[in-house]
Order: sequence, then C-alpha cells, then structure tokens
Amino acid sequence: MRVTMIGAGYVGLVSGACFADFGHTVTCTDSDGARVAALNRGEIPIFEPGLAELVEVNMRQGRLAFAEAAMDLGHADAVFIAVGTPSRRGDGHADVSFVYDAVRTIAPLLSRSAIVVTKSTVPVGTGDEIERILREKRPDADIAVVSNPEFLREGAAIQDFKHPDRIVVGSDDLRARAILAEIYRPLYLNEPPIIYVSRRTAELIKYAANAFLATKITFINEIADLCEQVGADVQEVARGMGLDNRIGGKFLHAGPGFGGSCFPKDATALLKTAHDHGVALRIVETVSAVNEQRKRAMARKVVTALGGSVRGKTIAVLGLTFKPNTDDTRDSPAIPLITALQDLGAIVRAYDPAGMEQAKAKLETVVYCHSAYAAADGADAVVIATEWERFRALDLARLKSEMAQPVIVDLRNIYRAEKMKRAGFRYVAVGRAGVE
Repeated sequence: MRVTMIGAGYVGLVSGACFADFGHTVTCTDSDGARVAALNRGEIPIFEPGLAELVEVNMRQGRLAFAEAAMDLGHADAVFIAVGTPSRRGDGHADVSFVYDAVRTIAPLLSRSAIVVTKSTVPVGTGDEIERILREKRPDADIAVVSNPEFLREGAAIQDFKHPDRIVVGSDDLRARAILAEIYRPLYLNEPPIIYVSRRTAELIKYAANAFLATKITFINEIADLCEQVGADVQEVARGMGLDNRIGGKFLHAGPGFGGSCFPKDATALLKTAHDHGVALRIVETVSAVNEQRKRAMARKVVTALGGSVRGKTIAVLGLTFKPNTDDTRDSPAIPLITALQDLGAIVRAYDPAGMEQAKAKLETVVYCHSAYAAADGADAVVIATEWERFRALDLARLKSEMAQPVIVDLRNIYRAEKMKRAGFRYVAVGRAGVE
C-alpha cells in the first residue's frame, strides 16, 4: 500500500516508520524544512528507543522517504494527518488549527476517492469539520474521512505500534474500512482486535482512555498520602489491588504526578468539550486539579527531609523528563518541583540521560551535570524524579561519598528502604510510612 503521513513529528514519524516496516511505501511530509532535511540526513529529532534504526533501515530499502511538500497524493491509498494539537492558549481547548491547515493544503492534491485518516488526537466533531472543508474545496470528489487514533507510549512507541491492544477505526464507509484493514493486515499474526465504530466514537475513545489512565494514577497517589499517615505501604496496596483482574496493576504506581504531552493536555481538552456540551465531568476535573497540586507538593517532601528548610542548600535532581526513555519534559513533575525548590532558596543541580536540552528552555538557572554522581557532588539531598533504569543501579557508596548529607528523596519508589538504610542513607519515599 502507498501511505502518506502529513506531519513528521512524534506520531507521524513513528507511525510512518512502522508502516514502512510493515512493507508499505511511505512518504512523511512536514512543513518544517529543517526537520525534513535532518531526517533525510538520518538525524532523528526525537529520542525514542529503536526509532533511528527503524528509519535508517526503511530509508535504505526505499520504503520510507521524507519531503517538505505534500506531493503525488493522488497515488496514495491513504493520507494520514499527524500534526500537533497543543492546548490552545487562554481556554485549554485542543488547538486543531494545524489539522485544518493541513486539510486545506492537501485538498487540491487528493484523488477523487481519497481516504483521509486523522491520527492526531482531536476533539469530538473534528472529523465532521474536516469533511466539510473537503466538500467545500473538492465538491467533485468522494473523499472518506476516518478517525484512527494512536495509543503510543513515549519510550515504547514502536512496541505499542507493532503489538497494539486494539486498533480503532472510526468510519461508516466500507471502502475506507477495507483500506485501513489492509494497511494493518501485517499485524494479523498478533491478532489485535480492529474495532470499527463511528468517527465521533473513535475520537472520544482516545480522550476517554487517557482520562481514565490519568485517574488511576491520581487515585493511587492519593492512596499513597493516606498510606503515609496510617502506616501502610502503597506498593503493597497497589499490588493487592492490581491482582484483581477487574482493576489491573498498570498505572498504579505512586509518584509525583503525571505529565507528558498527552494526559494533562487531553484531560483539559476533554473537560472543555464536555463544558461546551453542558456535561459535567467532575471526576476528570478533580483529577486535573489534584495532579497539579501534587507536583507542587513534592517540594515540601524534600523540605521536610532536610529538616524544614532548603535555603542555601544544594539539591541534586535526577530525572527531568516526565517518564524514562524519552526526552520529553512537557508537563514533567520535575519542572515545578525544581521551580519550587529554587523559590525556597535551594541551589539545584540536575542530570537526565536525554532531557536536559529540552529542560534548559524552561529552567535556565539550574546547574546541568554530565552524570548522576556529578549532580550529587556536594548535595544535601538527591531527589529521584524520573525512574530511568540507570538510576536503579547507582553505586550507592560512590553516591554517598559525593554528597554533603546522605539524604535520598525517592519520588518513584525505585529502591527498597532496607537497602538504603544499610547503605547509610536517610531514605524518604512516596506512600511508604516508616522508611525514613
């Protein structure tokens, strides 16, 4: 099949590379000429494990190409729109202007029977507006508009694309359904269910899924607060809950709150859509509010660990991205944590394996270090803010020797309290009373 991706950002690049690896002929287009030039040189603009190798192999074998302009769309079996939909300034709605601009650009280039597929995360009804624009621009054509939301986790996107839990196809057009089934046919050995629904249902599935996962995270974070007060262990509580197959153990990991490019943005966009339709989503409202409060509250945990004040003290923060295996610092809990510590008078040294360049745009006065041990040099406390694998295997004796005080604040619960005590640390975790 011949596939064109409009947008070579995170979703477009991962999707395009995976489709090419399925054996399809894929062209990824992007309005950013510098990005396209870099991709043609083999330079990947995002950090995603395995992506550079996947792109290189498929470019070399002639199945994947990059172009600045959308050309030869008349020959494409399907045209996927994968441009960004950031939160709109002022009201928090998803900004779909990039989607509509892309549609207006490609409209004259499409064949009369084209299939236009929205990969971008868009509010309910966006597909209807895309269809209206296409009918206005191409009254001679019979173009099908499909919603095919992505469910990719940063850091595991290729695995998720090639081994999906489900594929959602939002369209009542039988021809469009058949094209999407053929595009995803290489996954048949994995037997992922293809769910055929209406376009509006598909658009809402994406938002509802992310809001529910955000709710699980926020729920276990509040239970963690209760555990600290009553003397329980949140990790054991989560395990006891997660073994119930009606609940499941995923996303029941207490920490400093959720972040990233999806959960905060999508929860806000869902709330705005509900408000526009006169529906109160009180659970989602609370989830968003509690999550923002939690990020700021993490600084108080550090302050308490250091006896009530961090003024003039040096804090080493390990991890700046919202999760491991990505360079994405958008809405990362580490950012408000560091800002709060600095407001309280602390000197912050930081290290992240991939996210320091992005963080520099948000945190200019932080001392960025080349390793976890360099960050810990002279530190009164080390704060683990992101659960990178390399932070799980630190040389504790070396770490302690670098520090001014042996205090660890583990916001991701990646260490066992007993081990840290034996190593001579004062160890503060999340939702685990009595481990200090």
